[in-house]
This record gives sequence, structure tokens and C-alpha cells, in this order.
Amino acid sequence: MSVARVTELIAGSSKSFEDAVEKGVKRASKTLKNVQGAWVKDQNVIVENGKISEYRVVLKVTFILED
Repeated sequence: MSVARVTELIAGSSKSFEDAVEKGVKRASKTLKNVQGAWVKDQNVIVENGKISEYRVVLKVTFILED
């Protein structure tokens, strides 16, 4: 039986929430081994001068621990 761990991270994008999620998962996969999934815990935007300047997501990333 595998043992998994969940870690939380924040990722941002100037394009969209979807792009922020993709960037977050890609970056997490560089550092964490055996990434198996992720879910969006929260999302928000940064507004500058009345316009959205950044889309941010809080991700919970699940990865399997090695034996």
C-alpha cells in the first residue's frame, strides 16, 4: 500500500486560472517526485488600476512517498 502526502502551494499567471494551475503543477513536479494529482483549494485575482493583473490559485498537490 502506498502512502501519500499533500502539500499546498500558490501559483500565478497573467493569462488565466487554468494557466496558473498548469504552471503550479509543472513547477511542483520539478521538486516533488511521484505527483499524482492536485485540486484547487482557492482562487483569487490581483487587481491593478481596475484591471486584473494576475490570476492566482491555491493548490493542494498530492504525491506518493517512496519506500
